[in-house]
Amino acid sequence: LFQNKRTSHGIATDLHYWIGKDSTQDEQGAAALYVIQMDDALGGNPVQHREVQGHESETFQSYFRNGIIYKKGGAASGFRHVETNVYNIKRLLHVKGKKHISATEVELSWNSFNKGDVFLLDLGKVLIQWNGPNCNIAEKSRGLALARSIRDSERGGRAQIGIIDNEKDSPDLMQIMKMVLGERRGELREAIPDTKADELQKANVRLYHVYEKDNDLVVQEIATRPLTQDLLQHEDCHILDQGGFKIYVWRGKLSSQDEKKTAFSRALGFIQAKGYPPSTNIEVINDGAESAMFKQLFQKWTEKEETQGLGKVYTTSKIAKVEQVKFDTTQLHARPELAAEQRMVDDASGNVEVWRIEDLHMKPVDPKKYGQFYGGDCYLVLYTYMRSGRPHYILYMWQGRHASVDEITACAINAVELDKKYGDEAVQVRVTMGKEPTHFLAIFKGKLIIYEGGTSRGQTSTPEPTIRLFQVRGTDEMNTKATEVPARASSLNSNDVFLLATSQVCYLWCGKGCSGDEREMAKMVADVVSRRDKLTISEGQEPAEFWEALGGKAPYASEKRFQERNTHYQPRLFECSNQTGRFIMTEVVGFCQEDLDEDDVMLLDTWQEVFLWIGKSSNAYERNEAIASAKEYLKTHPAGRDLATPIILVKQGYEPLIFTGWFNAWDPYKWSDGKSYEEMKNSLGDVSAISEITVV
Repeated sequence: LFQNKRTSHGIATDLHYWIGKDSTQDEQGAAALYVIQMDDALGGNPVQHREVQGHESETFQSYFRNGIIYKKGGAASGFRHVETNVYNIKRLLHVKGKKHISATEVELSWNSFNKGDVFLLDLGKVLIQWNGPNCNIAEKSRGLALARSIRDSERGGRAQIGIIDNEKDSPDLMQIMKMVLGERRGELREAIPDTKADELQKANVRLYHVYEKDNDLVVQEIATRPLTQDLLQHEDCHILDQGGFKIYVWRGKLSSQDEKKTAFSRALGFIQAKGYPPSTNIEVINDGAESAMFKQLFQKWTEKEETQGLGKVYTTSKIAKVEQVKFDTTQLHARPELAAEQRMVDDASGNVEVWRIEDLHMKPVDPKKYGQFYGGDCYLVLYTYMRSGRPHYILYMWQGRHASVDEITACAINAVELDKKYGDEAVQVRVTMGKEPTHFLAIFKGKLIIYEGGTSRGQTSTPEPTIRLFQVRGTDEMNTKATEVPARASSLNSNDVFLLATSQVCYLWCGKGCSGDEREMAKMVADVVSRRDKLTISEGQEPAEFWEALGGKAPYASEKRFQERNTHYQPRLFECSNQTGRFIMTEVVGFCQEDLDEDDVMLLDTWQEVFLWIGKSSNAYERNEAIASAKEYLKTHPAGRDLATPIILVKQGYEPLIFTGWFNAWDPYKWSDGKSYEEMKNSLGDVSAISEITVV
């Protein structure tokens, strides 16, 4: 199977070869040889995939949105085209999967059935869908979609579909099944759970150098996670083992032709040596044409044509300045992809309410103090904005670095109660101190101040420090934040403006690399931080009193630094499940809105944020454990992710632009117009006529 897709760096090609479970070694070898020939003809650029029946990669499965049907038969069946309007068929299909559907032709017998899966009895003019008593709605819906696909594409729309959800309620359809399968004797088997790799297993990435020495294959481990791009040497071939879940072979551009041609055989040898199952996925990739799946396993990935310019990033650590790009907020609703990229739902002109968690309850914060957050506290910030003539809500849960566990827990509990007050419509955003999202900065209009410790409670017994130092970053009201840093000279940075508040004066220290806009924003913040006289000083012109307040001179960051970015990272969508006690995620490749099912909890990872989408019919256990699942996802990510990454809870039907913008052609009316499983089932019409059809 050959697939071209357009990316930001040109055309990417995927080349898949598929191995049936009953194919011979000679056939498998011939297929691998043919792939090498095709790879040569295409200039060595395709990403090559080895797919084994029943264990196909998520990329391969994404091409068949209505599911894959495995047919019985020998080699010739693979070359036979689908014949439409042929009705002399009698087969039983075992349908499995929720996001990725597969249907395997099994023995026409009750012995093939179990309680947890969907089975499709295909009799040509009649398709009977039998749903096991333990099936969920998603599995039933996917089974029905497959039945309709067979009816419409293979039978020209002339076959009838009947559904058995409860055998007692469908005596006529059960009669047909008994005529074909005979009387059922004994109890149905329990479903066999899918053996899927959990996230802990996938996180166990190891990089190996592979070479031959004296006709022996030598595999030398060189690194474990987090992996860095510089480990890949252009003159070598490497194997990356993702916990036995998938094997990647990376072929350096300067490696020999023999090394490149033996990539698959070396991967197979590696699988055998490790004792992994023969069905393990293999992906062969070329230096300079790496797949997104491969690149996301590394801590950082830089494309060779990328330039890294000066600019400004909002954290207190000493990293790159990343240039501020101004954008027109009026375009946000017309261009949702811009809203997603800029992480802004609107122009931040909505209504803001702030509460502090005190004695485990919500206490309103004085509006004059809005924007001032103390590291010893937790806060709830409710933002209300209008869209399409009705209010929408974002509920930020800000967690101070020094807040107690009880306060953090109380913050989450109070957030749930506040959400209920607004009809469970709020988008919930967990904000870790120092990781405030762009929109959070914007709603405080340039006056967001983060105090390292302490509390905003009036009756605190701890006196405030007499000397405080704040690092101010931002060029306008939409992106400015002041963060308290240790009051010593080593905290300074030539790229920024700092406020040094003492009992006599407030210094505005302007580094050589700061701009006029940054100085103006610092003046606005200075009026909030200190009531003392303001004194602006330039780097290199400091009075002796300035250094005395900081405890003396000391070296500090003074060079311009380059931007650290994860431009390789593409948004990824996953179905989450942790009901079995193991955290399992199924990726949806090439995702769209249709992949968000009502009974799902889905995770959208855009690197800067992690969104949790909660379907309205989702399982209560998975819904309640959603935040824990997101934290587990970050913790087990192979790239060694920042555990303070914002986690945003989004409910079906109340998706903000920063979420919908990642989806192509989002339909806001889908949830009201889309058909449920029961509606699709009823649309099949009267099935009583099915029993009149003679079974041959």
